[in-house]
Amino acid sequence: MKLASLNSGRDGQLVVVDSLMQRYETATAIAPTLQAALDNWDSCAAPLQALFEQLESGEIKGQAFVASTCASPLPRAFHWADGSAYVNHVELVRKARNAEMPASFWTDPLIYQGGSDTFLGPCEDIAMADPSWGIDFEAEVAVIVDDVPMGVSPENARDHIKLVMLVNDVSLRNLIPGELAKGFGFYQAKPSSAFSPVAVTPEALGNAWDGAKLHLPLRAILNDKLIGQPNAGVDMTFDFGQLIAHAAKTRPLCAGTIIGSGTVSNLDRSNGSCCLAEVRMLEIIAHGSASTDFMQFGDRIQIDMHDHSGQSIFGEINQQVIPYVG
Repeated sequence: MKLASLNSGRDGQLVVVDSLMQRYETATAIAPTLQAALDNWDSCAAPLQALFEQLESGEIKGQAFVASTCASPLPRAFHWADGSAYVNHVELVRKARNAEMPASFWTDPLIYQGGSDTFLGPCEDIAMADPSWGIDFEAEVAVIVDDVPMGVSPENARDHIKLVMLVNDVSLRNLIPGELAKGFGFYQAKPSSAFSPVAVTPEALGNAWDGAKLHLPLRAILNDKLIGQPNAGVDMTFDFGQLIAHAAKTRPLCAGTIIGSGTVSNLDRSNGSCCLAEVRMLEIIAHGSASTDFMQFGDRIQIDMHDHSGQSIFGEINQQVIPYVG
């Protein structure tokens, strides 16, 4: 089953989308918004699945689906926590700012809580006031959970994953060192993130989903150039069950909480990278200096994931960097 939120008010209008993302049907008779559906997932999941099957079979004609009319599946969320599950990526990025990586990073997950009140739509421009901030994209996988109890085990946490989607976790690389030097974490360096047009139930992912990891390449294309397509299921040090359990160690997580994987990264560098910070660090290692700039006004980033038949699963995140005008 695939779900999306059309642009409507602050929280969008919930729709069911067919598997090829060609048609949709309004689901507001079941739940007005995706958050409402997640709040009542036990009673909403089956009717939503039935509606999806009717749309899929042609019993319901639906309407033409256009990704640019979508907000992020959750246009705003009560909780957005992003991990850094690909520790080889963490090691590379820390090298870029001459920061040594503690050995504990391989055994204890990194997670930060990001702003969740102003998510960007999948085709919404990234408006920035100053390109000198070091504008970067980060292509990631994310999951949405239902209510998660405090102290949940990594194994049981898997059962709380209800939807999977993609995310562009926009980062301002040149602001990060100064913020982290204060010892209090990210804030200004992490502006609004964007999510894929649709969110997909784990069951619809078939054998690409093993219960806690998504085993498919994640493509990042900048200005029509493929930057990378690392496999999201490879070299993921901490799976989503572990990330959820880590986030819920001292508090419950409410329905609609989004957990991100962090930038997808493979040790096999032939697959390329899912952010420019990693590209730049590899250039420094190889040549002594970085030749790739961070994103500038007019640059366009496209993030997508295809199944084994070449069909887009989540729809494409397609964003252009533009000057912010207050």
